[in-house]
Amino acid sequence: MSHVLRPGDAFPAITVAVPGGGQISLPDTLHGSFGVVLFYRGSWCPYCNGQLRAFQRARETFEQLGVKVVALSVDDEATTQALIDKLKLTYPVGHSADAKSIAAATGAFVNDDPEHLQSTGFVLDPEGGVIVAVYSNGAIGRLVPEDVAGLIRYVKEHAAQ
Repeated sequence: MSHVLRPGDAFPAITVAVPGGGQISLPDTLHGSFGVVLFYRGSWCPYCNGQLRAFQRARETFEQLGVKVVALSVDDEATTQALIDKLKLTYPVGHSADAKSIAAATGAFVNDDPEHLQSTGFVLDPEGGVIVAVYSNGAIGRLVPEDVAGLIRYVKEHAAQ
């Protein structure tokens, strides 16, 4: 298995395309803000849809806390755009991710047939360091917005002391 990311590790450089052109460059896209990076299995996964929807609903809380969210999957551009439209997502969602290279960089689990990344989530500090990494090897086990908001509140309160 590839190297899993641990608290204090620098998040590796990953670039993935977004629908309509452009790209997400991690961790640079999140620099200066707390960040959440979500790898989701695909638009077909009901648990992933629920997670993406929940992070969208938490948008105001995250804006108040200075948190940016990005998500990505192996889905193609058209499928990703359809998901963004269906769920009314306002945060960047990457498409056509190379599952094996992302797994090699981050330690994420890969499903072989059909090939996709398993649900993986990271909370990053404003410098791109990992605060927490959540790895799943199947359909369930993922970051939830309430836990992320609570963790970031805790980190901010203790950093101020």
